[in-house]
Amino acid sequence: MTQLPKFDPYLCAYINAFTFLHVAYKAIKNGLNDEMTDVLVTAVGQFVGKRRYSSQFNSVLSLRQVAKLMKVVVNNSRSTVQLIEIELSKAYLYRALRCKDSDSDSIYCLAHVYLAVLYYTTGHYQTATDHCTLVTRSQDHSQCSSHVVQGELLPKIDDDIDNVLGLAVFCQYVRTASLNQQQQTQHVSVFTTELFARYLHIRCLSVVKCRQVTQNLMSSTDHRFQQHIQSDLELSFVADMLCIKLTQMMAQECQYKPTSEQSHTCLSAINSTKQDTSDLVELLQQSAVEHLKTYRQLQAQKFASIITIVTTDFESLYAYKRGDYQRCLQLSTQNVHTLLYAASVAHMFTLSEFIQLMDDDIVSLIALTLIVDPKCRYDGHCCPISQLTLSLYLMTQCQLKLHHSVTLLAQTLDYIEVAQRKHRVDSSLDQLALKLAEQKIMIHLTSFMI
Repeated sequence: MTQLPKFDPYLCAYINAFTFLHVAYKAIKNGLNDEMTDVLVTAVGQFVGKRRYSSQFNSVLSLRQVAKLMKVVVNNSRSTVQLIEIELSKAYLYRALRCKDSDSDSIYCLAHVYLAVLYYTTGHYQTATDHCTLVTRSQDHSQCSSHVVQGELLPKIDDDIDNVLGLAVFCQYVRTASLNQQQQTQHVSVFTTELFARYLHIRCLSVVKCRQVTQNLMSSTDHRFQQHIQSDLELSFVADMLCIKLTQMMAQECQYKPTSEQSHTCLSAINSTKQDTSDLVELLQQSAVEHLKTYRQLQAQKFASIITIVTTDFESLYAYKRGDYQRCLQLSTQNVHTLLYAASVAHMFTLSEFIQLMDDDIVSLIALTLIVDPKCRYDGHCCPISQLTLSLYLMTQCQLKLHHSVTLLAQTLDYIEVAQRKHRVDSSLDQLALKLAEQKIMIHLTSFMI
């Protein structure tokens, strides 16, 4: 990472994209392990330190990394990279729960509260509720004051929490300035884990607009709050006291009774310390495509005098993967018109990291070429596909899926014929992909005429 800025800018963009795709590829196959998590968090600019591979990496160190990531997230907009950092924060929280020293109630509760906050932020309200339930079901909260929810780490939840934190700071100012009390800023903008979990639980219910009426949650909430006030009045944080009042007001508006299905979901979450990486994989692919578009733009500028390079080949590929066929067709058609009669065109290498962006038919063709020429299994540069071939294949697929006219498909057949003459006979993958696109159109036209 220290050497990367010294590289050519277009290579930097490529390396960043490849790193994201490499982690996504590993996560799809085997899940996100600790080493890949550390690699990824370093790639987004949040270096984890030299002890990241130590067997003594405990829950406290994991929570420190979470704090570092969440401070970045809370101060930035929801870009793709920021969403990746949210998923990485979740990964470190799950790591904290897997550590041997995570049995203590303080670590356990704090990790689940922060997980609830992050899932709430990304719109997974049921999962956030499940993590809140894990905290409120904990039998002993006597040690939880040693680890509290830091207000400065909380992303935007709602205006009420912002107001609570603001009032807590104002109260501290009054104590310091007007009452001549010694300033104690370490416990100003903080919540105890149990109380904040109960607030967030009800907030989740209010967001999904629950309509099941019961007194169970409200009476339980009031009882635990009263017990907390009576036993720990001197130790209560200002933000806690304000949050208690706020939660009581919210509980009157959203009264809720868990169903058996939701209780089952909570129980399954209790026994799980593994993260669902599907959202992270999608974000990594999206961010990688953004980097690859930058890479193509810089590459086109650098080599414009010797080769024709279109800059949206990865973008069109990703649009097809997401099912946005209209966008994919628009980009692919533009690319075909640019490349069809160009003297020399760029290629995409069919490395394992790039294959995850392609559809099953292209992946099958790549597999066939590897069977024919085994040495290509160890050299990703051995089996390239040209930008023209890929654009024509995507153009064909989109036209078929969008039910375009016979006239347009016939025109695409003409483009394919031109491309077949342009590519060498020994360009196996190009010839196979063009032949496949041709056959798909012919089969469709034949069925149409019948």
